[in-house]
Amino acid sequence: MTHKVTVVGAGHVGATAARRIATKELADVVLLDLPQGAPQGKGLDILEANPLEGSDARVLGTLDYADTADSEIVVITAGLPRKPGMSRDDLLLKNKDIIKGVTENVIKHSPNCIIIPVTNPLDAMCQVVYRVSGFPRERVVGMAGILDSARMRAFIAMELRVSVENTHAFVLGGHGDTMVPLPRYSTVAGIPITELMDAATVEAIVKRTAGGGGEIVKLLGSGSAYYAPGSAIVEMVEAILKDKKKILPCAAFLDGEYGIKNLFVGVPVKLGARGIEEIIQITLTAAERAALQKSADAVKELVDVIKV
Repeated sequence: MTHKVTVVGAGHVGATAARRIATKELADVVLLDLPQGAPQGKGLDILEANPLEGSDARVLGTLDYADTADSEIVVITAGLPRKPGMSRDDLLLKNKDIIKGVTENVIKHSPNCIIIPVTNPLDAMCQVVYRVSGFPRERVVGMAGILDSARMRAFIAMELRVSVENTHAFVLGGHGDTMVPLPRYSTVAGIPITELMDAATVEAIVKRTAGGGGEIVKLLGSGSAYYAPGSAIVEMVEAILKDKKKILPCAAFLDGEYGIKNLFVGVPVKLGARGIEEIIQITLTAAERAALQKSADAVKELVDVIKV
């Protein structure tokens, strides 16, 4: 492979992403974590699956950050998982220290990489990575809106009994209960969903999308979602490595866009080889602007607590 991607965190999300990156032959993969045996065992398992998948990607599980040297992309999934009854905000202080240490090690060995934070609370953890790394904002891009939009697309397809390939969903804001799904920008074959279903049904889909992660946590009883988050990570990795210039909803550091400054908030961005190549600004109604500002305010509360 000509590309190298490191995934820090060999839990369900990290291992799922690592396997799909390898299966699609996007890059050689380094899977790093601290528990002895876990990253090595999962890495070897993925490697041994590659002949069955027709993939020549090399996969290495390791405890040593030296093995991650010169990665083009580093995905950070390390951190404590959500438990039933635990909000993303509850994870804040504990995961801040974890992410700080991970970032310091990552930039030591891959100073030119693009970092994709995934750990919750997502927007606040992006802020930690951005401040600790000192990277330009183009090279720290959080995985959030792609996952939220995928959930919304699934619910739209289920409700209208159409192919998910016909669906497009638009979600802005922080990755949490205050996210802002935008029904009038969400479409089926180009038709706004507001023209295909009644207001009550649209609202139900919006509500379920905002609570999508919590719904899965409750159903599992232990642990949280990992298949959809893993796939969302891979979409970002592929857009960057293939320089696709793909417009995707991601957590980006805003410097005045949408009237928001010095915060990571989910917005549509053009994702390519340099990371975030453009922040796409769309026209919002007064209600949508208010909802986005409320979401940004919720992110700022977290950032203020961890002082980054």
